[in-house]
Amino acid sequence: MTAPLQPTAIHAVPAELCDCGFRVLMIRQFNVGAVPPAFAIIDQRIMRMPPRLGRHGVSFAATFLPEVMSWLIDHLGRPSLHDDSGRSYRNPRWPVVCWHDRERYWPSGAVTVEWFAEVAFQDHASWMAFRTHWHDSLMGRNGDVDGSAGEAEPCDPHDAEKEFSGEALQRA
Repeated sequence: MTAPLQPTAIHAVPAELCDCGFRVLMIRQFNVGAVPPAFAIIDQRIMRMPPRLGRHGVSFAATFLPEVMSWLIDHLGRPSLHDDSGRSYRNPRWPVVCWHDRERYWPSGAVTVEWFAEVAFQDHASWMAFRTHWHDSLMGRNGDVDGSAGEAEPCDPHDAEKEFSGEALQRA
């Protein structure tokens, strides 16, 4: 039996999947009164952990782990390409990565802001190849563990929550 997840837990939570991408929980933010927020970095296996910058807080960069980057480069090419004049441009085959936040209430009365990295692939075939290869990582540390046990309900549930990839592509 799994113990209920607490607001301070950093255990992996399975990614939310959609037709052409995913959303993975990266950071849980605690706002307590008039003090700077505290952050719990979630232990997941697709994106790099946001680096801590010493006393200056946390960098909110969202990049893939080195092994995921290597796989993407092998399948989609380098993230940056060069035209005939040598100028670099974004590889249009690469997925778009952006941030999404969602407030969450916990049974204990705690309120947190959960920060997700949203990844939207440019085509269904690339997404399906990625999803197949990285399935266990998308599901958390072990694909057979239910990391959502004890998770709180979102404050404002939205029926189209998993349709975020279209919005992510529009923002890019």
